[in-house]
Amino acid sequence: MKITETYLKGCFVIEPKIFDDNKVSFFESFNKKVFEKSIGFKIDFVQDNQSISQRGILRGLHLQRGAFAQTKLVRIIQGKVLDVVVDVRKNSETFGQSFSCIFIRGK
Repeated sequence: MKITETYLKGCFVIEPKIFDDNKVSFFESFNKKVFEKSIGFKIDFVQDNQSISQRGILRGLHLQRGAFAQTKLVRIIQGKVLDVVVDVRKNSETFGQSFSCIFIRGK
């Protein structure tokens, strides 16, 4: 698994190692121990959702605060996704900046 921090502190791109042959495809989508070692602090993902959308659909993940705050983990199984992250943490050195990337996963 390759983990790269973006220029937004605390925002990472996680790229799994995919093992493919003409019979099977396998990858470890997430490993808490490896991830925490790479980023240098503890995390606690508490929910995992999956969505399937048709071409041209706009989906959004939104900010939660306080008791409803959640770390977001986005996974692309198939297709192409434009992912945009905006730093709205007022005490952050990258406040107001955004990171975007197009992720493609195909058969």
